[in-house]
Amino acid sequence: MDLLLLLHTLIGTALVAAGTNAWNQVRERDVDALMNRTRRRPLPSGRLTARAAVWFASAITVGGVAYLAVTVNLLTAGLAALTFVSYVCLYTPLKRTTSLNTLIGAVPGALPIVGGWTAAGGSLGAAVAALFAILFLWQLPHFLAIAWLYRDDYRAGGLKMLGGGEDGGRDTGRMVVLYALALVPISLLPTLLGVTGALYFFGALALGVVYAAVGATLLTAATPARAWRLFFVSIVYLPALLTLMVVDKVAA
Repeated sequence: MDLLLLLHTLIGTALVAAGTNAWNQVRERDVDALMNRTRRRPLPSGRLTARAAVWFASAITVGGVAYLAVTVNLLTAGLAALTFVSYVCLYTPLKRTTSLNTLIGAVPGALPIVGGWTAAGGSLGAAVAALFAILFLWQLPHFLAIAWLYRDDYRAGGLKMLGGGEDGGRDTGRMVVLYALALVPISLLPTLLGVTGALYFFGALALGVVYAAVGATLLTAATPARAWRLFFVSIVYLPALLTLMVVDKVAA
């Protein structure tokens, strides 16, 4: 492992991610002011001016992309730039117009793992497409839980989030189960493509079954406690899955 290359990749990616987050808050400062969860952020609370935020967000975004281009490679820098553009220029404005924004937002959410792959010298192909698909599908139950838990806030802000439009939670539960079940076979692809071995395969299968089972509890009765449980399980699932990949490779 090239630790210096890893450090450069982490620094550049962190800068672009921070810039993307900051630009999102610049563009949504009016919405953030209407929601309890976000009204105390620096812009809606008045602790920071929009002008200062724009300069800061622009500087670290451009700086992050340039840093990746110089210290890692141009392809990884391009993927970071694509992540920024798709998030800030597509996902952010679409939250005001269509609930399908959640699906579109999952694209920039899944691109960083592709950047990590190319930074390490991997080429674009079936293996990294499988990793992208895993990240894409993993996000959906995660964000559906958030959208349902904060549905009143999103309504107050005029945002149209997938799963946030109904109080009962049954439709949200069905979508959660659909995406969680779709994730199970997709998560096994790295082994089928020869990237990982049996340890990862059976570990990923077990994690996927647990993720889907926890999501399925929303079908019988959607409650805040069950939605929070799904949210926390989703947070555990992803690092556990990626750790399995690393352990599997080391063991091999």
